[in-house]
Amino acid sequence: MSMMTELEVGESLQSVTLDPVSRLDLIKYAGASGDYNPIHTIDEEAEKAGLPGIIAHGMWTMGNLSKLFTPFYEEGFIEDYTIRFKGMVFLNDEITLQAVLAENKEEQLGFDVAATNQKGKDVIKGRVAFRKV
Repeated sequence: MSMMTELEVGESLQSVTLDPVSRLDLIKYAGASGDYNPIHTIDEEAEKAGLPGIIAHGMWTMGNLSKLFTPFYEEGFIEDYTIRFKGMVFLNDEITLQAVLAENKEEQLGFDVAATNQKGKDVIKGRVAFRKV
């Protein structure tokens, strides 16, 4: 894999496609995060809330975006992270994570990031500031 610092503006990091979202993923995330809202794990509660089924925690999806930067931990670290939630993530959705270099400063790289479902709909859009070391 090439160095992140060799990227040109407009070029992308290698995209990452997550395994289809499973109920177990969300149960584990509830335990790890302390967010036990039942709309994320119990079908009947999600339906009572007017949802077509359980939905992933937004922060589960956001946290997974950091996987784009894992291969580059020796080059720097995520310094800042700004996102907007654009859509819900449901069971069995296949989420693809993407990052495009938008800005290359002396000490920092700015990436436009997105998480997109299998229908091509953005579920998260945002910006990551990656500090070079």
